[in-house]
Amino acid sequence: MGMTMTQKILAQAAGLPSVQAGQLVEGSLSLVLGNDITTPVAITEFDKAGLTQVFDRDKIAIVLDHYTPCKDIAAARLCAKARDFAKRFSITNFFDVGQVGVEHALIPEKGLAAPGEVIIGADSHTCTYGALGAFSTGVGSTDMAAGMATGKLWFKVPSAIRVELTGKLSPYVSGKDVILHLIGRIGVDGALYQSLEFTGEGVASLEMDDRFTICNMAIEAGAKNGIFPVDDKTREYLKGRVARAWTAFTADDDAAYTQVVTIDLSALEPTVSLPHLPSNTKTVTEVAGTPIQQVVIGSCTNGRIKDLREAAAILKGRKVADGVRCIVIPATQEIVRQCMAEGLAEIFLDAGCAFSTPTCGPCLGGHMGVLADGERCVSTTNRNFVGRMGPTNSEIILASPAVAAASAVRGCVADPRAL
Repeated sequence: MGMTMTQKILAQAAGLPSVQAGQLVEGSLSLVLGNDITTPVAITEFDKAGLTQVFDRDKIAIVLDHYTPCKDIAAARLCAKARDFAKRFSITNFFDVGQVGVEHALIPEKGLAAPGEVIIGADSHTCTYGALGAFSTGVGSTDMAAGMATGKLWFKVPSAIRVELTGKLSPYVSGKDVILHLIGRIGVDGALYQSLEFTGEGVASLEMDDRFTICNMAIEAGAKNGIFPVDDKTREYLKGRVARAWTAFTADDDAAYTQVVTIDLSALEPTVSLPHLPSNTKTVTEVAGTPIQQVVIGSCTNGRIKDLREAAAILKGRKVADGVRCIVIPATQEIVRQCMAEGLAEIFLDAGCAFSTPTCGPCLGGHMGVLADGERCVSTTNRNFVGRMGPTNSEIILASPAVAAASAVRGCVADPRAL
């Protein structure tokens, strides 16, 4: 029986010639990641277990991004604990205010993820790095502690769903629409503990930022990970970022899949997810006109430069509607610089947007965008659960940067093609 891309990566990490779905393997880790919420918990477990050393200070990354710049005393204490640990063990890849970015945009930008690697992170959206042909997945803080100490972790080898992509995206349609469409089709548990393996001639037409967005939200379909094949666009992205050796894996022709889902990219329309599940999808035309009070453009899902260019193209020469707050958050410091250099920051400010330093804040209702009772937000983030961004009677509509920007201008859910 042949192996999928993910199965081949786990076989290599475990030092085995082959693995099969359901098998338990102990794999070597390429990177262990944590943030300002999950790392302090991992540190507590690390110290409680009497651990006194990390397996490799160069293969641990700590990114203070969720509540930073610190929103309150509790957040400041969490960050202080992470700083102390990073100093204690001379952690090479420690990112604090001024150098920080939203972790799942920062890690690939810094060249800390590469094809064929095994990456764990104490954050569920660690599956983002599958866009580079890596196996990356979220774990709990206890597993993060064990990973930091030993450089190994046990995995149950997942089965896989093959997502066959055909055609090319139309204008104003992006990777966010692809993944929302897929989640709408298979449901929030449709890929439970499986790999989502994206293949087909349509892959070549997707930019890397689209692929990061798609893999980022694999977890929203219940997937263990999402993964793309390594192609010329991947190699171009890695150039100048990753100097170490890496291995690109391809699935065997006779690899087994639990199902095959075909998506014609050219047939997709701008898509949104209505409250309170990512699977509650509609085309934007079906819900256009729904009133809103806030728009958030950013996050680990859609805070990259392509996302912000798409939003700026719509906001240029226009104004945010009265009664709507539009918050734009570039995902890393480098993206902030790009926005300034390309004039995007000026476009956002001229339109009446708030333009922020990198942070996860609004996505989890942390800060810099918390909703009030009864308010509704169009957001480029990844989850719209009850109470995610504010009170339980507030609402989140997930959307692409293009739809979010158009909605900010119209003051209601809007189709960017209709502006």
